[in-house]
Amino acid sequence: MAVKKITRRWLFNSLGVILVILIALEFVIAFSVKDYYYGSVERIVYSQAETVSGLLSKHASEENSDYEEYFRGIVTSFEHRNVMELMVLDNSGNVVLTSSGFLPEEVNLTSDCFEAAGNVDRTADFTGELNGENIMSVTVIPKGNTDDFTAFRLVTSLEKVDTQITVIIIGTGLICIAIIFFVIVSGSYFINSIVNPVGQIGEAAKKIAEGDFHTRLEKKTDDEIGELCDTINYMADELGATEKMKNDFISSVSHELRTPLTAIKGWAEMLEDSSKDSTIDNTTLERGMGVIIGETERLSVMVEELLDFSRLQSGRMILQPMKLDIIAELSEAVITFEQRAIREKKALNYEENDDIIPVTGDKNRLRQVFVNIIDNALKYSDEGGSVTITAIRSEGGFVDIAVADTGIGIPADQLEKVKTKFFKGNATRRGSGIGLAVADEIIRMHGGEILLDSIEGVGTTVTIRLPIDK
Repeated sequence: MAVKKITRRWLFNSLGVILVILIALEFVIAFSVKDYYYGSVERIVYSQAETVSGLLSKHASEENSDYEEYFRGIVTSFEHRNVMELMVLDNSGNVVLTSSGFLPEEVNLTSDCFEAAGNVDRTADFTGELNGENIMSVTVIPKGNTDDFTAFRLVTSLEKVDTQITVIIIGTGLICIAIIFFVIVSGSYFINSIVNPVGQIGEAAKKIAEGDFHTRLEKKTDDEIGELCDTINYMADELGATEKMKNDFISSVSHELRTPLTAIKGWAEMLEDSSKDSTIDNTTLERGMGVIIGETERLSVMVEELLDFSRLQSGRMILQPMKLDIIAELSEAVITFEQRAIREKKALNYEENDDIIPVTGDKNRLRQVFVNIIDNALKYSDEGGSVTITAIRSEGGFVDIAVADTGIGIPADQLEKVKTKFFKGNATRRGSGIGLAVADEIIRMHGGEILLDSIEGVGTTVTIRLPIDK
């Protein structure tokens, strides 16, 4: 369909315009050539007529001159008889003498004599068809005419002129046809050089839309079509990577959901069986209920994280801003991880800043960001590692909250993708892979940004930069 539309557009726009221009040019050339040749013949005939008329007028002014004999001599000795014929007309418009010596039939054309008699310059001309032949004539009534020799007429055939005009018109027509043929050939090549790649791009895009992200286009040119091929291939790469991250995300979330559910189900079944025969002791009961409550809270956090992600994707997350002390909110978030750090044998280093740094933001969402980033820092740090948290004022009216760990670090080629949705750099660590993406979007909604600095095998520093209230 696209091929037909592009070809049709080219036929109507480019070829149609060229065709109209060439046809108009052919008509202009035809009329111009005819006007030029006919005008040239007319000038020549009129020139000869003026010459003959001048000779006759001069002889008529002489005394004792035989006008008719002199007129007859001019006619019989007319030097241009090979290209035109000089005729003598009587007062009735009949031909009585010709330079060829033969009297033609049906060549009276008496109307031109009457026209010449009525004109001031006593001249009339005629261009048209006579006896099946196209001719041009000039009739002149000279001074000193008699009853037998009233006027003279110069007649020339336009057959050779018409033949020459026809040859020129046919030649220009052939040139126009050659131009159209060249335009069609070159245009077809150009159209094919666009239409064929566009068709291939359409087929590739259709396969990609159907989920075949391995489809690639071969770049054959460095023009816009080549750039489009690069763009399609890049799109396929990105979609393939996103699809892989999405599948990994689904697998990771499924695993993350299944683990606490398994623990909850196992302890619930055990507590149910023990309660039937009254063999459960208080220690086991407390331990089981603790596991169930802890895993339920873990599930709740995961579900809330997924809901936040859904809200961000659909633009339904709404902040409830208020003025707050960002140091106080950070301190409360750090306190929630103190026991976990001790339990996992990791050092949590934080010295609360005595400075009060006012920020306008959503209290719950900002704490969610702090919790998420500190949780990641502990999660990706091994036993014996440390997490250091600092908060300082920076230039430009911002506060920088840095969370630095001594964990596994992030490879350089993955650093730009860490904040991408579904991306999970290390599959061996728990997590859904959307926490940092949600945190980054929340900070952006507050007018700030999250900066990453990491060395693989050394550690990672995540800096939350927020604007300070003025």
